[in-house]
Amino acid sequence: MKSFLAQVAKEIYTKNQNSLSTLVIILPSKRAVTFLRNELLKLVEKATIAPKIISIEEFIQDLANLKLATNIQLSFEFYSIYKKLTPEDQLEDFHTFTSWSQTVLQDFNEIDRYLIDPKSFFSHLFHIKELDQFHWTNTENKTNLQLQYLKFWEKLYVYYTAFNNHLIQKGIGYQGMIYREANENIEHYIQSKKSIKHYLIGFNALNNAEKNIFQELLTNTEADIYWDIDAFFIEHTEHDAGLFLRKYKDQWPYFKQHPFKVISTHFQEEKNIQIIGVPKNIGQAKYVGNLLTQPSLDIKNTAIVLGNENLLNPILNSIPKTINKANITSGFPLELSPFAPFFEMLMEVWEKNKDGLWYYQDVIKILSNPIAHTFTTGKKEETRALIQKINKENVIYLNDETVTNISAQLFIPATNKTTNVIINNCIDIILALKVHYSNENQRNSLFLEYLYRFYEIFNQLNTFNQEHAFITGIRSLKKIYDELLSGETVDFKGEPLEGLQIMGMLESRNLDFDNVILTSVNEGILPAGKSNNSFIPFDLKVAFGLPTYKEKDAIYSYHFYRLLQRAKNIYLLYNTEPDVLEGGEKSRLLQQLTMLKQDNHHITQFIANPHIKNNKKELFQINKSNAAIQRLKEVANKGFSPTSLSNYIRNPLSFYTQTILGIKEIEEVEETIAANTLGTIVHDTLEALYKPLEGQFLHIEHIQQMRKNIEKLVAEHFSQSYTSTSNLQGKNLIAYHVAKRYIENFMNFEEKRLKKGKKIKILQIETKVKSQIKHPDYDFPIYIKGKVDRVEEVDGIINIIDYKTGKVEQKDVEIINWSALTEDYKYSKAFQILCYAYMMYKETPYNLFEGGIISFKNLQSEVIKFAKKDKQGKGAVKIYSIDQQLIETFEEILKNLIHEIFSEAIPFQEKEIQKHEY
Repeated sequence: MKSFLAQVAKEIYTKNQNSLSTLVIILPSKRAVTFLRNELLKLVEKATIAPKIISIEEFIQDLANLKLATNIQLSFEFYSIYKKLTPEDQLEDFHTFTSWSQTVLQDFNEIDRYLIDPKSFFSHLFHIKELDQFHWTNTENKTNLQLQYLKFWEKLYVYYTAFNNHLIQKGIGYQGMIYREANENIEHYIQSKKSIKHYLIGFNALNNAEKNIFQELLTNTEADIYWDIDAFFIEHTEHDAGLFLRKYKDQWPYFKQHPFKVISTHFQEEKNIQIIGVPKNIGQAKYVGNLLTQPSLDIKNTAIVLGNENLLNPILNSIPKTINKANITSGFPLELSPFAPFFEMLMEVWEKNKDGLWYYQDVIKILSNPIAHTFTTGKKEETRALIQKINKENVIYLNDETVTNISAQLFIPATNKTTNVIINNCIDIILALKVHYSNENQRNSLFLEYLYRFYEIFNQLNTFNQEHAFITGIRSLKKIYDELLSGETVDFKGEPLEGLQIMGMLESRNLDFDNVILTSVNEGILPAGKSNNSFIPFDLKVAFGLPTYKEKDAIYSYHFYRLLQRAKNIYLLYNTEPDVLEGGEKSRLLQQLTMLKQDNHHITQFIANPHIKNNKKELFQINKSNAAIQRLKEVANKGFSPTSLSNYIRNPLSFYTQTILGIKEIEEVEETIAANTLGTIVHDTLEALYKPLEGQFLHIEHIQQMRKNIEKLVAEHFSQSYTSTSNLQGKNLIAYHVAKRYIENFMNFEEKRLKKGKKIKILQIETKVKSQIKHPDYDFPIYIKGKVDRVEEVDGIINIIDYKTGKVEQKDVEIINWSALTEDYKYSKAFQILCYAYMMYKETPYNLFEGGIISFKNLQSEVIKFAKKDKQGKGAVKIYSIDQQLIETFEEILKNLIHEIFSEAIPFQEKEIQKHEY
């Protein structure tokens, strides 16, 4: 197969081999320029002066004698005009201005590219907006907001005119303005280039300026034009791929006397087409990687075309190692580099810090960032001490002095946070990182390339701000920075004509490959759909001949089918599980392709079945080593707590890590007080209130006296266990009052019991107990220890009480089968009650008592007592008394559990945690 550019090059060379230097060849893209130049090079047999081969953008800029300004530069220039023409009381700040100015600039661009009369156009636009206002309000008396709204549309033409004049004086312009200026200059250009022959190669959808310029060249100079289209799409008048070229063929006067050069008739040739559905973007990237491993695929004549260019990074990571040459056209987005989130994070944190107080999570986020370590290498001990202080003391906010002591570059004081300071500080950070990554031990060429591009971005910001001074806050700076970053790429260095070709859809124009892999052929991507970033109503666009989504769909259709024209093996991938932001279902282009029913097209469709790993969690087990057994003996000698034994029942692996290895949970800041911390505050407060009453009967007077001390004691223990109560706010302030309410409700509960005539004697408060378990299989000491919240005597019955700030119900402390105590964690509360009862029975004179829980969220149930049931359902007999027989039965259960813990034959086996356990 001969490519389109190869055929064009041969024809141009055959006609002009002795006058190549007099030619100007214009193509749609720089990529096509490179490939055409290479094709001509293959044909030239002797040294000669090459023709001028340029892209349409370069040609138009030369014709207009204007330089293309960047979007950010245009925003600053436009705002300077907006400030001059807008009364001060109606003036918006730069940040608000940029939220709508980009859309206005895009509309200016379209109006100029299509040579629309701006005065007439903006007059119609204003009257449409005026009619809209009348339609919605239906009143002559408009509000001030409505009047300002209409004034904006009325002044749009004034803004447009002043902005264009301003740019002309500076010798710059936006794309549409440059096209309009080029159109004005075409006659003069033709007069000065009579001896030059122009070739226009491979165009499709032309704006009005391009149409006019091309027709002027074709009519008034020795020019020729070649279209990159297959005859099939010209002949089939219903097909969108030929929509624009059919119009030019029928409407341009030039083609009344000259042939319409359709070079290709390859679309109906034999093709192997695979339409492949692959779940998710990463799945598509992996599938592309698998395709590239096929021996039959000639990599030198293969192109990966990205329908969604966000797939570049996963595609690059999926290329087989056997492919050592690849040319990437689109470049790597700078916003995907590791420095992008670093600067994003810094600006977000700096924006939040307005009053000199730094939120602890922001501080930790900065200090834990690997890139930030460059600035804290000499302060490692101070950094570690600061993080420990934050976690231990629940420090929510830190002042400027504390954090700037770690790094003044990472933490800019609130008093010095001007826009210029921030920009220059970012430049200083980049220069410091450059030194770090230039160091021989840390040298990283790719990181240095990234840093250079960031250096360029912040220098641009510095230049614009020095010249215009419109960026007045971090919010505006961050928005402009984001816009600059989004358009920046790191170009890959490679040989553009060798190896695997990876490109976006637009870069594929005029290029042909035997093997084409096209990704993301989904609705909303190919074609892009009805997305429309414009203030211009649809009907007005139609009336003035501006393109709508219909024409844009035809452009996508052309690019799609042009890519397929000369290819032999075609792989069209689409995402079977797209989300809202990543396009919709399978593209209509795929549906249309299957309906064309070409005899030589072998189309297969299938859903790829990627190798899916079983995501079911693999449960671990750890065998008991001699060291583990020795550690268990040490713990047993000190005493197992009921909580640690419950932890073993819940998950032996968790018991291993916490009790044997001594790995505690990571100490973190409780930004809002945790449930266990709240429980500690309530326990400590009740201990302080009731400890003086040990050995005494409880009276109403005691309750009344304790009520007077509740606020003081809760505040004291809140400060000890969590944080000071002086500056509480939000959920923590609510939690403080919840703790007080718990104690007050408990006092009401106690008073209610006393008023019912119950005689309550406080025997023990927060008593530590420790008891030995004599196991026949082990000759070393084994203890169980704990802290009993309360022991009381009520009407002659001794109760062992455990406080719970959470909700507990009767069913939580009832058992039927003894074995369930050590098999199911949901009986943990019953297990803990019996542990306390066992220790009290062994270590105190009490040998007959009851055990229960006081639930602060279920005080109406009073003491929720442990019960042994003989069966399930109605008619079950419940035994509440804990006597010698019950203790002996529980002791056997306890010994069996101890045996399981110490048995070398039974590993620490991880269990799946059930939802109800939380």
